[in-house]
Amino acid sequence: MTPLNGPFRADMVGSLLRSQALKEARERREIDAISADELTAVEDAEIKKLVAKQASIGLTAITDGEARRAWWHFDFLWGLTGVEKVSGGQGIQFSGVQTKAETAKVVGPVDFPANHPHIAHFKRLHAMVPAGKIAKMTIPSPSMLHYRAGRKMVDAKAYPTMDAYFHDLGHTYNKAIHAFYAAGCRYLQLDDTSLAYFCDPAQRKMLADRGDDPDALVQQYGATLGLALKNRPKDMTITTHTCRGNFRSTFVASGGYEPVAEMVFNRIDVDGYFMEWDDERSGGFEPLRLLPKGKKVVLGLVTTKVGALEKPDDIKRRIDMAAKYASLDQLCLSPQCGFASTEEGNNLAEDDQWRKLEMIAAIARDVWR
Repeated sequence: MTPLNGPFRADMVGSLLRSQALKEARERREIDAISADELTAVEDAEIKKLVAKQASIGLTAITDGEARRAWWHFDFLWGLTGVEKVSGGQGIQFSGVQTKAETAKVVGPVDFPANHPHIAHFKRLHAMVPAGKIAKMTIPSPSMLHYRAGRKMVDAKAYPTMDAYFHDLGHTYNKAIHAFYAAGCRYLQLDDTSLAYFCDPAQRKMLADRGDDPDALVQQYGATLGLALKNRPKDMTITTHTCRGNFRSTFVASGGYEPVAEMVFNRIDVDGYFMEWDDERSGGFEPLRLLPKGKKVVLGLVTTKVGALEKPDDIKRRIDMAAKYASLDQLCLSPQCGFASTEEGNNLAEDDQWRKLEMIAAIARDVWR
């Protein structure tokens, strides 16, 4: 059988809007009105619908919509050995809105446990995906266990030096990648907002004010990813995704990719890059000139932040603009981010979500015949 190698001409980032049935089941589970097994049964039923819909509109890579999670990143991080959930304090500040006050803190040696729940989540998805399609798993990048709070996120008793921490973090993710591979995963995406945040002067100032050197830190993150990706399976597609924040249709950062493009494209050993380009906050396509042969960029030209449907001809024109800097054969199309990076979801309807994905599939068929 011919292997399915992503990224695909029409692809998606990962998360989908949570159905009302799923939201209600999760709320009931929080107050112990239903059991964990009953919640899993609802999740399975809703995810089966998502899988069928994605397949029917022509997507090759199929996700579970991140439907078993509250957050795109914390649920995975909380499952790591040495990491605990912390509630209280201040949430993450987006443009005009703030998230729930939850985070993750490193309190002991970091490791990837054999019973990490996301392995089971992947196996359940994998079993639902029909022939001719591929199950795609999304997890946060290692830097997401540092960027938001820096040193404060890592207990000094557990890690007196940050060099030791980043070393263990890289090896933890290397172990995770191989665990997903052993579970049957052949398409894995590492979500990393920091790669875009480093391009925003305000975010760089935030990092400097807390004592981090932004230029040194982005290189450290690249090195940690290098450890994570070392000796990765040859027949496993691995990509990154970066955006400038995505919570209830708001954002955090702005700025084009130029400051990080060389490092991202030429130091991170992945097969493709999902990159946000849905509005002026993302800058121009010029950084694509640095994309090496053999890698792909998935152009996030369709916004998930509003329900209004873009005009296909406008999207095609922007693909043509991007193709001035990188070969059209190295480009693909997707939404700029997920539709629900957190369980609250963005401010659009489920029908809007599916119309956008259907349009992406149709445009891809036209452009890459």
